[in-house]
Amino acid sequence: HVQLAESGGGLVQAGGSLRLSCTASGNIYSINSMAWYRQPPGKQRELVASIISDGTPNYADSVKGRFTISRDSAKNTVLLQGNSLKPEDTAVYYCYVIYRIDVSVRTFASWGQGTQVTVSS
Repeated sequence: HVQLAESGGGLVQAGGSLRLSCTASGNIYSINSMAWYRQPPGKQRELVASIISDGTPNYADSVKGRFTISRDSAKNTVLLQGNSLKPEDTAVYYCYVIYRIDVSVRTFASWGQGTQVTVSS
């Protein structure tokens, strides 16, 4: 079983910055991808950014140019740096990891517990 430990949420003023961190621990052979999703109040969960094993990032259009995702493979950690935050970035942010537990191609997925980010106007 893999556990994800998230940190870094909180209250931020519009125009400010945030830095979220997520570390995976447990029975991990390798990590295929790591991602951040968010769920705004009253809305569905949506992809914010993802990064695959070769370091290639992918961003939602709404955060391109403002958010940066990075990973430390040695520490099984993914970071999300957000700048120029807007009130519409307010959401619960979730870490999501796809991983393998052995040399087979079978993959598993885990979600973090979520961390609240509130951007005040």
